[in-house]
Amino acid sequence: MDLSRRSLVTSAFAAGMAGPWGLPAALGQPAAAPTGKKYAFKKSINLWAFPYPQQMSLEDCLKLAKAAGFDGIELNYDLDSDLSPKSGTAEFTQIRKMADKIGIAISGMCSFLFWPYPLTANDPARAARGLELAGKIAQAAHDLGTENVLVVPGAVHIPWRTDYDPVPNDVCEKRAKAAIRQLIPQAEKLKVHLNMENIFFNGFLMTPMEMNAFVDSFQSKYVHVHFDTGNIMEYQFPEHWIPILGKRIRNVHLKEYTKKGADHSLEAFRPLLDGTTNWPAVLEAFDQIGYRGYLTFEYFHPYQHWPEALVYQTGDSLDRMLGRK
Repeated sequence: MDLSRRSLVTSAFAAGMAGPWGLPAALGQPAAAPTGKKYAFKKSINLWAFPYPQQMSLEDCLKLAKAAGFDGIELNYDLDSDLSPKSGTAEFTQIRKMADKIGIAISGMCSFLFWPYPLTANDPARAARGLELAGKIAQAAHDLGTENVLVVPGAVHIPWRTDYDPVPNDVCEKRAKAAIRQLIPQAEKLKVHLNMENIFFNGFLMTPMEMNAFVDSFQSKYVHVHFDTGNIMEYQFPEHWIPILGKRIRNVHLKEYTKKGADHSLEAFRPLLDGTTNWPAVLEAFDQIGYRGYLTFEYFHPYQHWPEALVYQTGDSLDRMLGRK
């Protein structure tokens, strides 16, 4: 009986040793071998991966991103930094010139301000402030020389905020559409694209078909999708969404996530490749729809010590994923 039990354990262990160097393959996920294919996507990283402004200046961050081999960097608009209402066209133009001198593009504009000031808030003053800030972000994007603005169009629920009353789904959609319609004329004038982000945490636009219907309803060449792989991974699979969204995808966040964990906060996202995302399938799906834009690594907590390590590590991971190494 002991021998039989031991042989069963040995067989099960051997069956799991399907990964490289004898490491167990991810449970329930077939190991996807690197394709060796080269992809034409551009490498980008979000500013949240840097200790800005606590330890590094914006110039330091741009130089580090360039040194780590990134083609672009995504900047974040807030209420108190170089990238905030405290700056205007003159200041943003100087930042653009600084980036040009360093030799790195600004791949897009992002912001956490859509959460304290949701476009679909029950409080009209908060919603109005959100709309005002969205307009300022679009103007900043234009001044900084990027055409991409990430927009969170609305929220049924914001689980990490206690000051947001849930909004019924139909009301959320109605308010979101009204808000985006108000932003389109400015976007058309500035020639910046309003890219709707898919986020499961907010309970809105939960399927690719819903996202398509929402974006298509505006019939504007300046309304697109900002696709986030990590936001999909918690409940679904990004490689399933990409072919359905197709040409609507204008910009991309790469966030790593593992389905083997139980954390559902921002801490759940991991360094690139340290998760269960089927990256070969995701990259191939982007390639098949003809996407040739930026792949931006988004990470919310820079390393406490030697923060440059995360930036170089991510650059190396992307080089391998894109067939550059």
